[in-house]
Amino acid sequence: MTDRSFKVALLGAGTVGSQVARILTEDAEELASRIGSRPELIGIAVRDTTAARDTTVDAALYTTDAEALIDAADVVIELTGGIEPARTRILRALSGGAAVVTGNKALLAKHGTELQRAADAAGVQLSYEAAVAGAIPILRPLRDSLAGDRITRVLGIMNGTTNFILDAMDSTGAQFDDALAEAQRLGYAEADPTADVEGHDAAAKAAIVASLAFHSEFTIDDVHCEGIREISADDVAAAQADGYVIKLLAVCELDGEGVNIRVHPTLIPRKHPLASVRDAYNAVFVESRDAGELMFYGPGAGGAPTASAVMGDFVTLSRRKVLGGPAIPDQSHRNLEATSLSRVVSRYTVGLHVKDKLGVLARIAQVFADHGISIQTMHQTKHPEHEAGEPETTIRIVTHRTTDERLEGTLAEISALPTVDRVTSIIRVEN
Repeated sequence: MTDRSFKVALLGAGTVGSQVARILTEDAEELASRIGSRPELIGIAVRDTTAARDTTVDAALYTTDAEALIDAADVVIELTGGIEPARTRILRALSGGAAVVTGNKALLAKHGTELQRAADAAGVQLSYEAAVAGAIPILRPLRDSLAGDRITRVLGIMNGTTNFILDAMDSTGAQFDDALAEAQRLGYAEADPTADVEGHDAAAKAAIVASLAFHSEFTIDDVHCEGIREISADDVAAAQADGYVIKLLAVCELDGEGVNIRVHPTLIPRKHPLASVRDAYNAVFVESRDAGELMFYGPGAGGAPTASAVMGDFVTLSRRKVLGGPAIPDQSHRNLEATSLSRVVSRYTVGLHVKDKLGVLARIAQVFADHGISIQTMHQTKHPEHEAGEPETTIRIVTHRTTDERLEGTLAEISALPTVDRVTSIIRVEN
């Protein structure tokens, strides 16, 4: 163990940052024994030093001068979120020779390649386990434990808010708006839940996971993204009747000479391991050539769980820095490209509101057949009379495997039929 203290700058004192500050101060002795040098928290950069905070950390540590902290640090922990000034601050830290730990998924999904190249140029470590799935150790296994294997697919529940909402709808029969309100009441969802329910949060994580799993460079712009706002209680009930549960899945899979990356609601058989993931928990399912199927499960958000991932990165790179070991370089050597969703082959469930007239079902089935799509099952539920006095019915169709492109053409023709009111839902089915 060296006598020299190890200077740590913390940027951000929110839900996660305050927990990291607590661990750095309360567990300093234990951390020193693991790292080989005593960590010294030299300051916490915040926007307002007078704001009330639920923490026992010395108030003298708070400062608004983030740049001065960065320049004096051996390790910078960035937990402010957003693109700027986080990007500029991380680049400053890396160019100055400081190792960086961040949980900033939005920044990494947009500028991860730039930051990694800056770290490589400076010969320092950039680590970001906390950016995906909270406390679940998934990025290091992808980068290190499975480095000698060939990953073929990663799919997972990577957003706790949407999993809580869908689980509530499944277990209680609640409508989307009611389940969202409960998630907000319990603190799982923000006042503005757009990033979660529209799938943007999961898409950022999918881009990061795909980059590591397939040794290529991907950004959030490469991810096809659909949210859960249109999922209804009727969709959930229909899934239950067929033995499925609806989850918002992030999927990254090899597709010929490229990788398809997408986020969308998916029907999963109730016997699948991901179907049992409840409340705000996350889980990631990895398929590889040699290891086979692996599943990583745990709390996907929250101050203490996410701080655990931050501190895991901190101890690992700090130990490496103290011992003089080299940083782990960028491993994006395959240069695979993101492929279009139109090539994806899947089963689908399609909901239609139609006029309850003779021959409607036969006409719809014929359109599917004309486009080369085989129907596995078709269910009909009649409704009370429409405002115009015409009886309506809901048709739910489950297809055999087909491409997204072919289904899109089929539904465009079906939507134009005078007997079809609207397409109510399109949900992929995971085998």
